[in-house]
Amino acid sequence: MRLTGVSSESVWTGLSVTTTLPNPSTRPGLRLPGRVMLTAGGADVAVRHIRLGLIAQVEPEDPEAPRRLLQYHQVPIAGRFVVPAGRRRAVDFAMPLPWETPVTMFGGVPLMSLRTGLRTEVSVDPDLDQGAMVPVLVYPLPTQQHILAALDTLGFVMRQAGLQHGRLPGVDQTLPLHERLGFWVAPLYAGPITELEVIFVTNAAGLEVLLWMDRRLSLAGVTHQSISRFRIWHAGADRRDWVATVDGWLRRAIDRHAAAAAPAGWSATVRESAHVSRRPDEPVAPGYGLGGTAGGAGVGGGGAGDGT
Repeated sequence: MRLTGVSSESVWTGLSVTTTLPNPSTRPGLRLPGRVMLTAGGADVAVRHIRLGLIAQVEPEDPEAPRRLLQYHQVPIAGRFVVPAGRRRAVDFAMPLPWETPVTMFGGVPLMSLRTGLRTEVSVDPDLDQGAMVPVLVYPLPTQQHILAALDTLGFVMRQAGLQHGRLPGVDQTLPLHERLGFWVAPLYAGPITELEVIFVTNAAGLEVLLWMDRRLSLAGVTHQSISRFRIWHAGADRRDWVATVDGWLRRAIDRHAAAAAPAGWSATVRESAHVSRRPDEPVAPGYGLGGTAGGAGVGGGGAGDGT
């Protein structure tokens, strides 16, 4: 393995530890290859284990608490061994990334202030060194890329991106955090909503897309909030009309959001766009999830329109 990418080095207790990634760019669900190089000083060094962890700065569940670094995924790559005095020991790895790994890059540039790092933990009796972090650049999966590009095409402007510690109610998650992407609403959809937050919960087959409307305004007591959920598969992503798909999600979610705050029998529909059309033969799966509630974070919505 030729290592020409990024690296970090930690020197302590007679042992030098260097972690190198030949390519720090990756995607959720892939393996991140690299090498940990350990060099002993003037005495033998007994290593108990080596573990790799993914680290990110997250917002706590308590809004009054400060941000903190959270290790949200850890993988062991070596057990006990001895590095002889003056010798080196290389440990190659191919770390599997969770499907829910937060995306930190979009369009070739960092996604706001989001960052993820890889930290090497080396345990040497009686010490534990967690070392410096190597930056990892996580690009979106094709399905995530298409959805974000469709939102951009429809006129949504990203205003913030962050990681929230904690789990979403009624959503099957494997990691103790989730990523929130906040957008100013596009002119086409203005009126029923002011802000939109998008959350991806991904697995090997596909992803759930949560459209969270007017959460911040609801917390300020200005209006209500609602969440609609849609499911999409990774297979066939390149053959889908993504602008039409995302437009359809938004219209169903906005109608539901507006109806939750309106008098009985009243409904509001986003005006049709001349450049957006839904396929007339596109099937729509039945809704799933929890029913919505006015004035709170109701969860509901329909399927992705792909027969889920």
